[in-house]
Amino acid sequence: MQRIHDHRSRLTALPGLLRGLTAALAIGLGATATGALAQNSFIVAQPVSESLEPARVHAAQNSEVAKRLKELEARTGRKPNVLIMLVDDMGWGDPGAFGGGIAIGAPTPHIDRMASSGLKLTSTYAQPTCTPTRAALMTGRLPARTGLTRQTLTGERVLVNPWESEKTAAGLLSEAGYMTALSGKWHLGETEGALPHQVGYDEYLGILSVVSEFTQGLDPRRYPELTLNPERMAALHKVSLPAVTAGEKGEKLKVVTKLDSLEKVAEIDQQFAEFSEDFIHRAAQAKKPFYLVHSFSRVHNDNFPAKAFEGKSPARTPYKDAVAEVDDIVGRLLKKLQDEGIADNTLVFFTSDNGANEDAWPDAGFHPWRGGKGTTWEGGVRVPGIAYWPGTIEAGRESDGLFDLMDLFNTSLTLGGVKVPGDRYIDGVDQTSFLLADNGQSNREAVFMYSERNFTALRWDEFKVHFKVFQTPIPGSNIDESMLTGTGMSPWVYNLYLDPKEMKSVGHRTFEWGLPNILALVNRHMASYRKYPMKELGLAKPVQ
Repeated sequence: MQRIHDHRSRLTALPGLLRGLTAALAIGLGATATGALAQNSFIVAQPVSESLEPARVHAAQNSEVAKRLKELEARTGRKPNVLIMLVDDMGWGDPGAFGGGIAIGAPTPHIDRMASSGLKLTSTYAQPTCTPTRAALMTGRLPARTGLTRQTLTGERVLVNPWESEKTAAGLLSEAGYMTALSGKWHLGETEGALPHQVGYDEYLGILSVVSEFTQGLDPRRYPELTLNPERMAALHKVSLPAVTAGEKGEKLKVVTKLDSLEKVAEIDQQFAEFSEDFIHRAAQAKKPFYLVHSFSRVHNDNFPAKAFEGKSPARTPYKDAVAEVDDIVGRLLKKLQDEGIADNTLVFFTSDNGANEDAWPDAGFHPWRGGKGTTWEGGVRVPGIAYWPGTIEAGRESDGLFDLMDLFNTSLTLGGVKVPGDRYIDGVDQTSFLLADNGQSNREAVFMYSERNFTALRWDEFKVHFKVFQTPIPGSNIDESMLTGTGMSPWVYNLYLDPKEMKSVGHRTFEWGLPNILALVNRHMASYRKYPMKELGLAKPVQ
């Protein structure tokens, strides 16, 4: 039985302005806060059910897309495939389509072609770090609800298996007849009962943790305190499994490749690519729809690109070479879909699990925003997003509509004809009509941002509102030397169209009209924890 605790007392720990105005708003909000919001002309989202995040309703685009999908299924004889390409730590500005590419020494022609041939989403949001994002993408739930609020560290084991009470998109689609697979990085549990092929994926090949956990025991230049100390190395070998592993539903995990050299670590993304290509081929041959999460180990530090990509980027640095390798694999997987004759029946979504890790510079990516990985400034949570589906998504579309990676949960289930679970709160929003309609608009009202269990900020239309902020006295040390602090009397508010770097708050001077609406949204959001509380898995830090 899981130890699930209600952390409602934490939810009241917001700045004074929020507490005061929330109390005033509560008179009209009622128990669920839906009454007042239904009469608020600024808030467009409508309640769907008690357990689903309210969504903006676009009836015309919903009808257009429902008809299009029905016709597609009649023509192909099956539901569409879903391929999610998830890069590790890629910055918003790394791909050429988002301002990087050749301009910063790493051309990305395949990613750029996806963007120009599909839908480029300029306001796609992840969680501040990798594990929370992956959990959110797979469950449609905020990490505070699943308890997967931060990554597990070397040798660390959670006290409670979160997957005993969670459902993944892979599992639900597998039950509906899909072939499902995870290729690459997992980082969501290494214990029995928490492995990919035990939580919904029919098959898996990849790494259970993160690439830096392997390189730290192999590179004396970067980690001399560890690698040159025999006692510490002996201890490391007892708690870490440096290997590419694989598993199939109902079977035991097996070791495929022992990662006992940097040369072997350098080739793991090539192994993942080969597995994904083979999985796509087998699904096409079986004439079954598939759900595949291709989860790169790149471009997380430490980058040791495959031999074929060393020095191949104009920059000739490990990170840029790794970006080139990622782009090449993207091209390979898109070509595989085309060769198998199923590209016109596959939604492909390309993204990153968080912003660039400035702490690892120069082994790190690029973005034009403030902050980086580990923060809820735009640099930590705003990531590249591309939706690609030849013949279904109109080429050349661009949108600044809000998209949270949690939305892939609901969207994937809708494409598979699977009902979203109603026995838990789902924070994701079905964005099928947004992605597929020729002039689709986002169905999401706001993006709520957290640092572990701390609610920090939200994005609403073009506005970003902070209630807690990361202060980083040493530039670029977002993870290693930053502090999370309250904002005082007024939330900090930025119009991202005017101030995309979040440099000067205008909340008190030009956004007084908006603050009551923001507070109403936050109040409704916090009210959802009354019935659907946060989980505690043993990942809370001693100071929290």
